[in-house]
Amino acid sequence: MLDMEKAERMRIRHKTIWPHLDEKGRRLWAASEAQAHGRGGLKLVHEITGISRSVIIAGRKELSGEFSLAEGRIRRTGAGRKSLKKKDKSLLDALKYLVETGTMGDPESPLLWTTQSLRKLAATLQANGHKVGHVTVGTLLAEQGYSLQGNKKTLEGTSHPDRDAQFQFIAARTKSNQEEGQPVISVDTKKKEIVGLYKNGGKAYRPKGDPVKVKVHDFMDKELGKVAPYGVYDLTSNEAWVNVGTDHDTSVFAVESIRRWWYVMGRERYPDAKRLMITADSGGSNGARVRLWKVELQKFANETGLEIFVSHFPPGTSKWNKIEHRLFSAISLNWRGRPLVSHEVIVSLIENTTTRTGIKVRASLDMNQYPNGIKVADAEMKSLCYHPDSFHGEWNYFIKKNE
Repeated sequence: MLDMEKAERMRIRHKTIWPHLDEKGRRLWAASEAQAHGRGGLKLVHEITGISRSVIIAGRKELSGEFSLAEGRIRRTGAGRKSLKKKDKSLLDALKYLVETGTMGDPESPLLWTTQSLRKLAATLQANGHKVGHVTVGTLLAEQGYSLQGNKKTLEGTSHPDRDAQFQFIAARTKSNQEEGQPVISVDTKKKEIVGLYKNGGKAYRPKGDPVKVKVHDFMDKELGKVAPYGVYDLTSNEAWVNVGTDHDTSVFAVESIRRWWYVMGRERYPDAKRLMITADSGGSNGARVRLWKVELQKFANETGLEIFVSHFPPGTSKWNKIEHRLFSAISLNWRGRPLVSHEVIVSLIENTTTRTGIKVRASLDMNQYPNGIKVADAEMKSLCYHPDSFHGEWNYFIKKNE
């Protein structure tokens, strides 16, 4: 009867103090209770608290001074359960794959947001052999910069009925090329920026009351002009090349930017590459209907021997292009609140862009002239080694080396 009374009092103490203790405190409390109870105390404390016998024994050693932890630590280095990311190394990639095609968001925002619920994502992962709950899924998404957000009216018009099918097509082709070790890049031109002592959006740390003084009016400096940063983002290596052009954003400039990426970064990383997949918007200098874009890609294919496969995002969906939220938003964050006073400053700020995922960015200034208005004749188009895909050939096509 006495033992039962002791056990009941221990349960009451456990219920009262347990919520207020951290891991170390609980371990030491359990060890002290086991010692105070005497014979059978270890078993009783284990049954009441759920703490394993080995942990209670470790607590006894701490109380007796047999060993001590470094200041500020609650357990030995390497102790405790391993995180799911370490135990299941494919978990994060599997989760990213699930949300990739459903990802939405402002391309200039560092946050992404997903339309799928945490429970549905967890259930799908579990069905594929990953032991994970919806709470952990939420934690992993937050670590990767995803968040749930409400709708905002920003789009006009109707979307193409095969929009989602094209997203799925791009995702499948991207995965297939990556598995084969072939390069996959996302390309686009970031919005043009005025060079000079002009206001740049955002805030940066400065001494209180001493903001950077910039010009009141944004009249372009004729000598410095504007820059058009054309980005090439390698989806596999998480590396990027930015060609900072000072002239017109034309198809010749776009393909020249891809060419520079290939010779500076791509060729070394993919020495055995036979094919290059490019994902791009449907408009602009790399638009799906732009003849000069295809002509310049043909020149690049002839020069390198690479088979070029291009997939365009449907009209009105440019923000889903990976380069928008993986590179351009990070660049905007890096130079926020800093006037883009010179070409050198712009290149330096771009090259020093970093993200939590460890992106590496290289950049260079391109001061070549790229005139507008170049026309491509029908005969020149017919000479291309151009092969539309069976699925939406206007968006998906191959360009091979002319024999």
